[in-house]
Amino acid sequence: MTPHPAGPQTGIRPPQHARVQEVDALRGFALAGILLVNVLTMSGPVGLVGGRPDGGADTVALWLVNFLAQSKFYPIFSFLFGYSFTLQMASAERVGARVGPRTLRRLFGLFLLGALHAVFLYVGDILTTYALCGLILLASRGAAPRTAFRAALWLWGCFGGLLLVTAAAAALLDPAPDTGVGSAEKTTALVDAYRGGFADVVGANVDALPEAAAATLLMSGFVIAAFLVGLAAGKQHWLTTAEGPTLRRLLVTGLCVGVPTALFAAAGTAGPLSARWELLAAMVSVVAAPALSVAYASGLLLWFRTGGGARAVSVLAPAGRMALTNYLTQSLVMALLFTGYGLALYGRLGIAVPLAMALLLYAAQLALSARLMRRYRLGPVEWLLRKLTRFGEPGYRAEPADQGRPGTP
Repeated sequence: MTPHPAGPQTGIRPPQHARVQEVDALRGFALAGILLVNVLTMSGPVGLVGGRPDGGADTVALWLVNFLAQSKFYPIFSFLFGYSFTLQMASAERVGARVGPRTLRRLFGLFLLGALHAVFLYVGDILTTYALCGLILLASRGAAPRTAFRAALWLWGCFGGLLLVTAAAAALLDPAPDTGVGSAEKTTALVDAYRGGFADVVGANVDALPEAAAATLLMSGFVIAAFLVGLAAGKQHWLTTAEGPTLRRLLVTGLCVGVPTALFAAAGTAGPLSARWELLAAMVSVVAAPALSVAYASGLLLWFRTGGGARAVSVLAPAGRMALTNYLTQSLVMALLFTGYGLALYGRLGIAVPLAMALLLYAAQLALSARLMRRYRLGPVEWLLRKLTRFGEPGYRAEPADQGRPGTP
């Protein structure tokens, strides 16, 4: 695959002004997986404390989420973040804006949104991680595609090796994880807090922030690696130029690596393997998940080139265009359902029912996004972030892609 000729500042040939529909459609698809994983944390203590249901539909639901979704979708979002960054750089070049200050304003906006999101809605927020890791992406913007890709492999290997060695040692040296009084007390405290009032919910989120920050630090290497792969792919416009044989090879390779490791991860975290293997299984899920992420993305890109796939793009892309709005809305709706903000259903519905509710919410978001994107170019949060990103730029005028849509904010 031959790289495109480079632009003057960033090493990117500015693409056509039209949005890349494949990027939006992949992002719209990934919204479903993110929601299915997040609802486990927001609907009950299993997502934070761990543990397994006694059996039945809840066990099947937890197993399927761990097999198909857990850790599989944030790599897609992270890849697309890096890919979209190249499109944003090209957009800045077209209007003569400085990439650095514009990106810093955007990252500040993401960090602010993420901090508010973590404190008031969902402590597992990813936006703050993206904002901080985005500084490294910005610093790497001049890297050649091959250099960025090699750096990503080194990061993934180093962080992955550290996690796997640590988890394997824990499984072999301490085969009896804490599943007793400490876990029960933590579960009770979480149930009381999230069924309580406003102060109780916020307090529980704030109390969980140190643990969330530690998890963010461990995950940062994988996020940055996906950013760099996206940066490399974006500089070569890979999503629109990748050929069928390449995508099929990626699909087969991703399935061959991803399915066995996902089976082990699900068996260790949801059964039938004993709790001794839970930590190792969770780390295998994190480290090997990008294999299935690659399979999902390459399989979808192949499908998007068919007649039925083109129709799927028209369904998924509007949700992807306003993915930030949809992501935050998912947390708001779940908070109103499961915490003391609203119905206080936290820990009352098991696992299967909240997952079914999440799928209904996602279907509603697909329908609503399609209606909104017929009238507006941006979702409300995207519009706000765009305003902050381009704040203070002298002589900014709407680009051709912004024009010609009734009701554009």
